[in-house]
This record gives sequence, structure tokens and C-alpha cells, in this order.
Amino acid sequence: MPGTLPLWQQAVTYGAIGGTKARDIVAYPPAGYRPMVRRARIGHGENRFVWASASTMTWGIQRRSGFDVHVEEAPAAVTDTTYVPVSFDESGAPIEAATVSDGDVHTYGTDGSSFIVPGDSATLTIRFLRIPVTAAVRVVYVVDEPNRKGFAYGTLAGHPESGEESFIVDRTDDGSVWLTITSFSRPSTWYWWALYAPLRAAQAYYLRRYLRVLSGSTD
Repeated sequence: MPGTLPLWQQAVTYGAIGGTKARDIVAYPPAGYRPMVRRARIGHGENRFVWASASTMTWGIQRRSGFDVHVEEAPAAVTDTTYVPVSFDESGAPIEAATVSDGDVHTYGTDGSSFIVPGDSATLTIRFLRIPVTAAVRVVYVVDEPNRKGFAYGTLAGHPESGEESFIVDRTDDGSVWLTITSFSRPSTWYWWALYAPLRAAQAYYLRRYLRVLSGSTD
């Protein structure tokens, strides 16, 4: 059964992988899914951008929002050789060549945590209706541009929802630093459909926390 496999061997539970990259996702979400895009200014300047992007790339948004994050070990073949797609500017011109990382260079946050790479799998644990709930996820892409950093994860079996969520920190021309969260989701099973209202409330609660946690001290 899929649930008995190690996380790195499990497939995500939805079809539109990478769908959170779409600029028209609110108007045209994957069929049957509820889309969401929220954006908040979290500060200004180089220090804020470097700190916020490093925090994002080491699961800092989730941890600072009250999640316990357990990253599962995976064979080197899964995460060491990862494809980095071409990035495009507003006019559609490519700004970063597609590359394959051979795993020789690793990037770490200030606390020594490895930066997220595509293929990473993790279990997030939160409390829902006072009961600990585990939510397994897979990192499906990473954004690594001079003024945009972040990642997206997709849901794995056992997650209360099915879908994808991205967390992107960007810096605008005036030096302002922003966090944009994009997602599409729906309850994953009949049980979670029955709890749709409280599930939506919990989702909104954690979204508000996500948008605040990178605006505090950078110490």
C-alpha cells in the first residue's frame, strides 16, 4: 500500500504538479480545486531579503508558525541530481539557464539546516481540533533567482488536503520584500470533506500566521 512506502517513494496525490506557477490560477484552477493567492510586505532591504529567503528555504515559515517539521532522509539519487528549470521575466524572456546540479554544492541556513531541494519529503505535524495531525509533503520545485527565492510542495497520502502550495519571497525595485503564498487544494478524503468548515478555518488561521512570521526580527 502507498502509505507503507517511505515518503520519497510515494507519488503526490494530485495531477497538476507545478500548477502554483500559473499566473492565472485564480481564474483557471485545476478542476475541483479551490485556488488562493495572498501577498504581504514583510520588510525592506538586503538583510531582510537574505534572512527571509534563507528562512523560507529551511522550512522556517512552517516552523515559526507552529509546525513540527521532520524531513525524511532520501537516497542521494533522488535529491542530489535535480533539474532546475528555465526562469522567465515578465516579458517571457529566459533569465536563467536550465541546469542539473550534481550534488557537490550544498547551501545551508544560519542554523546549519540544508536548503530545500526538489525531491525533499517531509512530515508536518499540527494540531487540528486539539488533535495532532500529520501532513506529508513533497517539494516539487524550487525558485532560485536573484530577487525571487522559494519553493512549492505537493501533498502525499495521508495529508488532510490534496493539492499544492508555494512560498515565494521576492524583492521589488524599491527594495521592499514580499512573501507570496499560492495554493490550490481540496479535502483529500470523505472524512476531511465532512470536516470541511473547520478545515477551511484552520487553513485560514495558518495562512495568516505564514504571512506574519517573516516580518519580525532578523536576529
